[in-house]
This record gives sequence, C-alpha cells and structure tokens, in this order.
Amino acid sequence: MFAFEKEQIVHTIGGIRIGGVPGEMPTVLAGTIFYGGHDVVQDARKGVFDKRAATELIRVQDEMSDTTGNPALVQVFSESEKAVTKYLDFVAEVTDAPFLIDSTSPEVRIAGLRHAQEVGLLDRAIYNSISVSITKDELASLKDIHHDCAVILAFNPHDSSIAGRRAVLEDGVPGLDKGLLKMGEEVGITKPLIDTATTAMGAGAGSSASFIFVAKTLYGQPTGSGVHNAPSSWSWLRKYKKTNPDAYRACDVASALIVQMMGANFILYGPISNARTVFPVVAMADIFAAESSSVEFGVQPSENHPFRKLL
Repeated sequence: MFAFEKEQIVHTIGGIRIGGVPGEMPTVLAGTIFYGGHDVVQDARKGVFDKRAATELIRVQDEMSDTTGNPALVQVFSESEKAVTKYLDFVAEVTDAPFLIDSTSPEVRIAGLRHAQEVGLLDRAIYNSISVSITKDELASLKDIHHDCAVILAFNPHDSSIAGRRAVLEDGVPGLDKGLLKMGEEVGITKPLIDTATTAMGAGAGSSASFIFVAKTLYGQPTGSGVHNAPSSWSWLRKYKKTNPDAYRACDVASALIVQMMGANFILYGPISNARTVFPVVAMADIFAAESSSVEFGVQPSENHPFRKLL
C-alpha cells in the first residue's frame, strides 16, 4: 500500500463516509438497478417494474454491506422523467442507502434531482454526473438547486491518457472554457466524487485505472470508477463467454481489485445482482490494504471496516 502527501478528504453522504487513505475507510460499492435491459423493468418510459424483485435485489446488497462493512449505494438509472421519480421514491422507501441519479438524458437527471429536493432526499442524493457533455441548461439547474454532491467524470473524448483526464478536470476541453472541478464548485458542489471514466481495454482502460492514484495525489478527493465496463467491453472476453461464462464473471468481479490497488474509494460495480460476489472480493482487498497501512503507516481502519468485521 501507499500513503499520500496530499490530505485525503472524507465526505459524509447520507450517513456513509467515503474517501480517505487506503486502509482507513472501506471501499464504497454501488450496484445499478433499472438499467437498460434489466429484467425487473416492465416499462422503462413509464417506470413500471417488478417491485418484489427489485426489493430483493436491494435487500441483498444491504445484507452484504452489513456483513462485510463495505457501505452501499444504489445507482438508479432512468430513461424518463416519469420513471425517475417512481424509481427514487421506491429506492428511498426500501433502503436507507444513498443513491446516484443516473441517466443518459440531462433532463431526466435534473428531474430526478429536483424531485429529491422536493421530497427531502437531497442529503442522500449523488448527481451522476458533471461531464464534458454537460449543457448550459443543466448547469443553470444545478446552480439553482445548489446540491452539494456530484460525480465529476474525467472523460476526455480527445485524449484518454492520464494527462488528458487531468486536463478535463483542470482546464476543460474544446467547447468548455474551464475544468470540470471548477465548474462543479461554481454550481455548489462541495462533495465531488471523481470518476476516472473507465474506457475500453486498448482505448485507455489502463490510464483510467492509473489516474485513480494520480487524482488522489493531486486533489485528495474521493476517487473511483465503473471499472467493470472494461471487461464488459472486451471483445475477446465476450466471445469467450459463450463457451466459458464463469471466466467472464471472474473477470468482471476481479476488475474491482485493479482499481482498489490504485487507492479507489468507491466502485460502481455494475448490475446490483452481482452484490453477493462483488462484496466479498472487495472486502478481501480492503483487509489487505488495512493490514498493510496499519503496519507500515500507522493508519487505523474505521470501526466497521472489513478488517474489523471479518477477521
């Protein structure tokens, strides 16, 4: 393990703590629900879904979180403004976990954030995300709502290197006159979560993972990624999956270890149905990190850390 000269910031979001040095806080895990093609969704536009099945998925994630000590988030994906309000109300009712408001549509994301504001859920909400594709209307809405927590996505469409990812956070890219971190500050984001933007293997996945260490060194903010997107976009593995599906599942879950070894504070691990497999793997790496950091740097793991709960 390693230590950082830069102070490592810890944010509290909906009662969970995220950030810090490796071995101090357990890695926070976010499973996605209601994503495109999710079998619990019956009508993605209207927000109709199998409530019993969705409840069970969230219950299992909460159970694994309680067992390992790794805090859980629910990444709520929505395709319409009507759906996002239904999904958020449901998630808030069945779990106390914080949630990410996610969509490919900025209008849907903003509708979700406004709904969270109206029903008193902003303290549990994470806006996903502020990125190079952000619109003027979206920025204006974020400034109006003045929410404090958002994912800052370090995706640079022109340069997938570490330098390119740093540039998009600090300086902007063509079409943006400032970096995303500054942009977030200007709309009221005081609890940024830096997502290093996992790209496909062979197209910047390695730089994305490495940038976790670099970002924590430079900014000290909680940092992580949706690293499962790398194996899921690996064309060879997708073909091999047809004859050996276990290999695909192993690569999908094991990808979390790559970013943990770079110091990741949070991982967007993909479908929430993978919770029973992902949580033990991530807890194992957290125990390694805690043991190393304790012995080598005197960093003590937090009270509910896997190091304390599972040994």
